[in-house]
Amino acid sequence: MRVLGVDPVLTRCGIGVVDGAPGRALTLAHVAVVRTPADLEVGRRLLHLADALAEAVAEFRPDVVAVERVFAQHNVRTVMGTAQVAGLALVAATRAGIPVALHTPSEVKAAVTGSGTAEKAQDGAMVTRLLRLPAVPTPADAADALALAICQIWRGGAQARIDAAVRKVATR
Repeated sequence: MRVLGVDPVLTRCGIGVVDGAPGRALTLAHVAVVRTPADLEVGRRLLHLADALAEAVAEFRPDVVAVERVFAQHNVRTVMGTAQVAGLALVAATRAGIPVALHTPSEVKAAVTGSGTAEKAQDGAMVTRLLRLPAVPTPADAADALALAICQIWRGGAQARIDAAVRKVATR
């Protein structure tokens, strides 16, 4: 399975592609951080990110795109930017006919480190170990995108089965 993970940050959007399967070794296929200048008009920043996400989906042809689910924060500007970029990732995947999975930061941390309250440094260390990398991917947005992809590989299939069962019960 190939998963493209997206850490949707307006200033530094992490994109990570991981190949693997539950119980099998994971392999890094690609990692990048797409940057947009804070002084650039928001529309132009979003356009740049939309293009980068569409290109990544087209180039790496993932089986699933995993995106960080926007969660409540005290900083409304940060939440807005994150939500906007997450929406771009959903559109890029959907246009390409690729399913999208959303994971909260605590779900990703729990999948990768075993603790939903792990610190960023722990996430980065585990991503480095799991992908057998020589160093922690930087900036943190790169490691976060890879962690999203790993979370989907390890937990996505189980969650899809649970969701299907819930839908089946709801339609009875």
